[in-house]
Amino acid sequence: MAAKPCFWLRCEKKEFERRSALTPTTAKKLIDTGFEIFVERDEQRIFDDEEFEKVGCKLVENNSWPSAPKDIPIIGLKELPESDEPLPHTHIQFAHCYKGQAGWTKVLGRFHRGGGKLYDLEFLNDPSGRRVAAFGFHAGFAGAAAGALALAAQKKGQTLGLLEPYANEDAMINAVKSELGGSGKGVKALVIGALGRCGRGAVDLFRKIGLDENDIYKWDLAETAKGGPFSEILEVDIFINCIYLSSQIPSFVTRETITGAGKARRLSVVVDVSCDTTNPYNPIPIYNINTTFSKPTVAVDGLGPDAPGLEVISIDHLPTLLPREASEQFSEDLLPSLLEFPRRETARVWTEAERLFKAKVNEAVGR
Repeated sequence: MAAKPCFWLRCEKKEFERRSALTPTTAKKLIDTGFEIFVERDEQRIFDDEEFEKVGCKLVENNSWPSAPKDIPIIGLKELPESDEPLPHTHIQFAHCYKGQAGWTKVLGRFHRGGGKLYDLEFLNDPSGRRVAAFGFHAGFAGAAAGALALAAQKKGQTLGLLEPYANEDAMINAVKSELGGSGKGVKALVIGALGRCGRGAVDLFRKIGLDENDIYKWDLAETAKGGPFSEILEVDIFINCIYLSSQIPSFVTRETITGAGKARRLSVVVDVSCDTTNPYNPIPIYNINTTFSKPTVAVDGLGPDAPGLEVISIDHLPTLLPREASEQFSEDLLPSLLEFPRRETARVWTEAERLFKAKVNEAVGR
């Protein structure tokens, strides 16, 4: 084993992804407690390489983790690029393969063949079952901003173009208000999952761009208990889905309810922050592709020749629109668990995550 506990921060290969699982702030705190931190050089990351170097991290070549010593855990955010190569390392990341997503057995098969382990960041939970760290607030905040920008583009007869990260929240708020003509007043929005981290972020953005409080419809379990589809969704400009999907539920909105509303439909933009695009239980079955920062929206087709337009935003890394703030908040929340990692054989957050990994691998390989 390595003399000191270590983490190897890998670069992100997903296009436009500028966030980081570790920041110079949290890396320094780990180093101060005896860790050794290796950081891959990465021009895409919001934090400059020098920021990590100044706090004592050891810089290594971009995307060099496959040749790192096998006993050094590799930490990142988004899923690894598709490959058949076995994975012998321990990886800490979002893998998006525990809920039956497309290609999930292939991902877990790589760990099985390589003898590595996956600690999925989505399933690191505290004793109450709540995630120890999540990007939810900034996902909702950025998702609502993207939805408002798409609505503003529609009102001008345009389609929303390239989304680029903002320096901070204020810059984002000011840009959205400007596109809406100075304020979001008069816009109606409905947020499902409004009591969670993600929903609170969406509501916060809508307030800050000037929507009237009465025009922000905040739905959660109580409001959705009757089961969808919900006609109310068709009566707002922007619908934001922020739920955590764990089982099959009635669809919130369907192609049939949309076409049935005809010209009377107000709904113009759907933002699926939850982004369960390939999940068989996706409660918004009106689109089937993830969108990107370069092409943020996908039009819902087949609604009829006279139907008003409807676009979906389904970007699965929305918080990177606020990469520095989102990374700092997430990494700080993750830090206490990372400090426990050297005791992962007994530390509950890690033993539970490993138990889940083993169960999912057995399911994937059919044993």
